[in-house]
Amino acid sequence: MVGYVLVVGVPFLIAWLLTPRAARWATRMGMVDRPGGRRRHRGVVPRAGGIPLAVAFLVGLFLPQLFPSLFPPLADPNQPIWFRGLVAGTVVALLGGLWDDFRELPPSYQFGIQFLCGVIAIASTLFIERINNPLTDRQVVFPAGVVWVLTLFWVMGMMNTVNWLDGVDGLAASVGGIFSLVLVIHLFSRGLGSVALWPLALLGALLGFLPYNWPPARVFLGSGGAYTLGYVMAVLGIAAGAKVATVLLVLGLPIADVAWQIVRRWREGRSPFTGDRGHLHLRLYDRGWSPRRIVLLYVAWEGIMGLVALTVSSRLLKLFLLVIMVAIAVAVLFWTSRGVDGSQ
Repeated sequence: MVGYVLVVGVPFLIAWLLTPRAARWATRMGMVDRPGGRRRHRGVVPRAGGIPLAVAFLVGLFLPQLFPSLFPPLADPNQPIWFRGLVAGTVVALLGGLWDDFRELPPSYQFGIQFLCGVIAIASTLFIERINNPLTDRQVVFPAGVVWVLTLFWVMGMMNTVNWLDGVDGLAASVGGIFSLVLVIHLFSRGLGSVALWPLALLGALLGFLPYNWPPARVFLGSGGAYTLGYVMAVLGIAAGAKVATVLLVLGLPIADVAWQIVRRWREGRSPFTGDRGHLHLRLYDRGWSPRRIVLLYVAWEGIMGLVALTVSSRLLKLFLLVIMVAIAVAVLFWTSRGVDGSQ
């Protein structure tokens, strides 16, 4: 019990103490967001969230290595190589994101960073090699080529989803917190307490960071924080058993929003990765919703979907609920897109 308290408490304290210091450093270095264009926040806000988030999370990861007697034994023989992939990918995501925060890299460089993170995940056997078919209740095992492509798509897609979600104060960190909590409960229910330590460390780091990121934010995640959070969420979803239905239910709304924006931009003859204010959270903000109201909407939605994912055992029912959730999300996206110019 002491170990679990430490693995959430220590990252919380580190993030809480380090975030204001990282913010001051970023301000001195000019690594800040200023209002104007697509940005509608007030004042100059440092993009420093990646540093305290990654440092706090990594310290939480290493606690079981430093004090093994306080923690449960490994529940999966793959955990040592997963651990190395989680650490290496987190460091690469942080450094690559900070590079983007300093230099505002072109999309090709950003995709290169995300691709490298995906390769690290695959090399660490953190890949999606099989899924459960809800219609036949049997597992579908993919060939190696499909595994690699699917995992790269998953990791890069999650990193972009979190990066695009970070457009309203506190939103990405709050969604990440709900996701972490659902994974912790899911893993404990399966008797995988040693794996549950990882999302527990992420939860602690996010809780320590959120007081500074909550509306009105004094610190933004920046690309460093968004890439780090996106990578960690992607690989933790795989380490939790690649429960695709569970992850899609919890993160269905932001994932549906990303898919909607890609299709919309493609139909308008623009690059799918061109920034605009077409995302659901930004459209709600432009319609007069406060950032806190938007965050609470997402938190409530993810919380309800997380509860469904944890309590519903039927794969077919989960598939049905996933289809219903996507239909509701598309209806909401269609409603918010009427009369609003996403290119603003």
